[in-house]
Formats: sequence, C-alpha cells, structure tokens
Amino acid sequence: MFKTTRGLILREVRYKEADRILTVLTEDMGKMTVKARGALRKNSKTAASTQFLAFSELTLLERNGFWSVSEGSTIEEFKGLRGDIAALSLASYFAECVEALSDEGNPDPLLLQLILNCLFALSNGMYSQTHIKTAFEMRLMALAGYEPNLTACCVCGSSEPVSPRFSPQNGVICCRECNNAQVQANYELCPASLQALRYMIYAPARRMLAFTLTDDALKRASKASEAYLLTQTERKFSTLDYWRQIK
Repeated sequence: MFKTTRGLILREVRYKEADRILTVLTEDMGKMTVKARGALRKNSKTAASTQFLAFSELTLLERNGFWSVSEGSTIEEFKGLRGDIAALSLASYFAECVEALSDEGNPDPLLLQLILNCLFALSNGMYSQTHIKTAFEMRLMALAGYEPNLTACCVCGSSEPVSPRFSPQNGVICCRECNNAQVQANYELCPASLQALRYMIYAPARRMLAFTLTDDALKRASKASEAYLLTQTERKFSTLDYWRQIK
C-alpha cells in the first residue's frame, strides 16, 4: 500500500551502508518510524528529503507492517540552520522534545505547526534563540497536556500576583508572600514575564512569537519555561546541554 504525506524528519539513524532509519512527524499519521533505503548513496533521489529536519512530501510504501520511503521531495530544508551550530543544536533540541512528547500513530497538526513555525523563525533569525526557545517550551507543554495554570495566584486567587513566582513542580503561580513549601514556587517572575508566558500559551499559533520583553524579563521567563519542561518530563535532553555549551 502506498501513502503520500507531508512530514518533518525528527531523527535519522544510519543503517547498514546506505540506508536511513527515520523518525518522522507526519500531518495525518502522527509520529512514524520509516526506512529510507539507499538514501545515503551518491545521487540518491531521496537524500535531501530524508535528511534531519527536512520538511518533505514523502510517498511511503507499507509492507508487512513496516513503512519505507518510495519517493520524496523537499518542501523546506531550513537552510539557515545548517551554517549556524548554535541554531542547529537548538533545533535539534526542539526535535528531541517533540519526539519525546508525541505519540506513535497519533496525528497532531498543532504540534507539527508549532515546531515548523519555530524552526522557520530560528532559521531566519527572526528573534533571539532564547526568545524562540521559551515560547516553544511553553506552547509544547500546553499542547502535550501539561498546560500550567497561570491565570491567578493559587493561594489568594489574585489575577495579578504581587512579585509573582512560578512552581515548575506544580505548574502554578503565586504571590511572593503566598509562597510556601507546598506550592514550591521557586522561580521569580515579574509582571511582564508572567504576561509573556500567558501569551505564549494562548496566542494564535502564527502570532505566538510576537511578543517583546526586556532582557531581564526574558531571562526570567526562559528559566521558568525550561525548568517546567524538564521537571514535568522527568528527563534530560542531551541536545539542550550541548546548546548551553556553545550558545
């Protein structure tokens, strides 16, 4: 059976001498494992479309429960990432996060749209890498079912907490004076960073990155978003560690 779909290559692993084993996030079939036979051979017609972080139209062949690439054409290669090691490492972190939080065979168009939009912005240098990373992390957690409650202080109910703090363990905010051992709100925000975090979660997808913060406010938001993702997923990401080293 043949199937044509569009998808982003989240991971590629060399197999034997000339094959690739791909993890692909597709529009209509969710995350899939696919073999690209001969993709590493010289003059292969599927080399570009099956490379890491390529968004491609792929014609897939299913046989005995396994999928392989029959044909492929590249829609977007995000060429701006290829010559910038920091940008490429951050893009790799995005891909690793999406692979970890997506389900095999479960289509999620909003998740695909999120990473494509962030890769495009990163590739074209539209915003700082920290700006894009922070928005990606917060929106990803919301889409993956881990949306934090940032509407009001979890203790006194104020919608504008005084000296707001964020708890990555509980996904809530509170006023500085309301913080306690049960809430564990250890990350200091400011009114601007709190508003930005709310915006990242609820803004229309195409406008998600369209916010402005001072360096200090962005730093606070970035620390909170990263801590929340790492705490809730209970894992480390090697690509994030590498980006930290070289950025």
